[in-house]
Amino acid sequence: MARINGLALKDHIRESLIFNRRLLIAIIITVVLLLVLVARLVYLQIIHQEHYSTLSEENRVNILPIPPARGLIYDRNGIVLAQNLPSFSLRLVPEHIANLEQTLSELRSLIAISDEDLERFHKERKRKRRFEGIPLRFRLDDEEVARISVNQYRLPGVEIHAELSRHYPLGKLASHAVGYVGRINERELDKLDASNYAATSHIGKVGVERAYEKLLHGQVGYQQVESNAQGRILHVLERTLPTPGKNLYLNLDAKLQQVAEEAMGEHTGALVALDPRNGAVLALVSTPTYDPNLFVNGLDRKTFKELRDSPDRPLFNRALRGQYPPGSTVKPFIGLGGLELDEIQQTDSLKCPGWYMQPGDPRRYRDWKKHGHGKTDLTKAIVESCDVYFYDLSLALGIDRMHDFLAGFGLGQKTGIDIRGELGGILPSSEWKLRTYRTVWYPGETLIAGIGQGFMLTTPLQLASITATLSMYGRRMQPSMIHAIQDAADKEQQVISPKPLEPKPVGQISHWENIINAMQLVVNDIHGTAHRLSYRLPYSIAGKTGTAQVFGLKQDEEYKEEEISKKLRDHALFIAFAPVEDPQIAVAVIVENGGHGGSTAAPMVRKVMDQYLIKAATP
Repeated sequence: MARINGLALKDHIRESLIFNRRLLIAIIITVVLLLVLVARLVYLQIIHQEHYSTLSEENRVNILPIPPARGLIYDRNGIVLAQNLPSFSLRLVPEHIANLEQTLSELRSLIAISDEDLERFHKERKRKRRFEGIPLRFRLDDEEVARISVNQYRLPGVEIHAELSRHYPLGKLASHAVGYVGRINERELDKLDASNYAATSHIGKVGVERAYEKLLHGQVGYQQVESNAQGRILHVLERTLPTPGKNLYLNLDAKLQQVAEEAMGEHTGALVALDPRNGAVLALVSTPTYDPNLFVNGLDRKTFKELRDSPDRPLFNRALRGQYPPGSTVKPFIGLGGLELDEIQQTDSLKCPGWYMQPGDPRRYRDWKKHGHGKTDLTKAIVESCDVYFYDLSLALGIDRMHDFLAGFGLGQKTGIDIRGELGGILPSSEWKLRTYRTVWYPGETLIAGIGQGFMLTTPLQLASITATLSMYGRRMQPSMIHAIQDAADKEQQVISPKPLEPKPVGQISHWENIINAMQLVVNDIHGTAHRLSYRLPYSIAGKTGTAQVFGLKQDEEYKEEEISKKLRDHALFIAFAPVEDPQIAVAVIVENGGHGGSTAAPMVRKVMDQYLIKAATP
């Protein structure tokens, strides 16, 4: 750069060359970028036009699932046990709400909204887009719907949404049998068919609702909708309607179930009634019970805690899962085993002084009757429930022969009923004790097992099942809740065939007749432990009372019921079937801490049988 008198002069030629060079570079870069852009357009619009055109169409057209209507549940006479009712829920669309907290505050002033509702709402809000409706309250009543409706003009973004909600019209009745639905949790979501449950928020949790979930749920439908770039639906292009779930008709008799639950009253326990001819479950009672409607849309923490922590355990299904010593109800089966295995004859007798001693063992095994029953044969032993007779018989049979004979009835095994959660109980043997406790079996334990105590445990359902088997002379049927499946569209019913189990072989029919005759005398003989049932009895009953100890007594300690806490009193049991000449119903009942089977449990069975055999047959 030249200088004149110390001043710098610009070199216009040199600056022009630099500018032109920079301009050329910029033009080259621009051309190159344009060529890259054109090449990319050719790649997208020509070479892969079909692929990206499909993707673009998928962005425009979405497939949304439509939930199917859940199948209904009826009793054997068509009484509705589970239905779907129109229900209104309150939903908020955040995109249309300027001040969410203010809106929530105004809503709480109009209707009841709990902290649990708000907590669930905010959790859902994090997972959904702003233009999607988020439920805040379920099952609004008419007054709440009206309050929201008249104020909706000043509550933008607040919507009332109509839907079908599960409802159990009989409330607590048969809740342990029917079960309930609840919201799908994450663990269940992992196991479900995601496509079929895409629009479903509830699933069967227990009982029939859970066991027959696949039939009740139905098949999801779909609709094709056109949406914009934000995912908002513009209009529906095509719709495939969902297939509703199947309706179920149960073997359960709602009226009989009501009578059975009322007969149980405030007692804790279980009652099961079966049709011995086909295994149909006529009544299945577990008390205390609960209202399944509480679970449909979720319980508040306080209510759930009360149910969960209640000492009476209302959520526990005692009919299927309660394991109790069968007590003296097992004596007819032990007696039958003695006859069939040729260990005794019907007329064999012994003297009962009120206690029994093994040879070489100083311990006295007491009879329930302090001064004994005197000379006692098998019939008298069953009628008066003589413990000493069965101490002697069980010792003669031995635990392993007892085990094998009773196992043929299904004692100690699951019955295979078509709802989940059943437990099998315990039918002890020397091998079982060695496997479980790693110790040998003692003869004294055989005596205790012979009167249905000790290690032996059974469920009320199992007791009803073996009673039904005895009434049918060894014919065994699998208990079943379902009578028929109905298609919701054409209303045609598919009747479910009874499922026979491996029968209990009969040695001599006269042995079975002798045991059943003795069980009739339990009711009809003046000395029978359930003779009170015979008053104005218009049909024949064969039954057996039972008492199961809750705690053990010392050698010289005496059981005094009035001095013992109710929770420590004996369980009361009764098994029976009727009519004896043509068995139509077999019942087993266990009353926890009920005391005596004859005075507490047997009258409950009488009420159930009266309803089924007399009142239900009366036009």
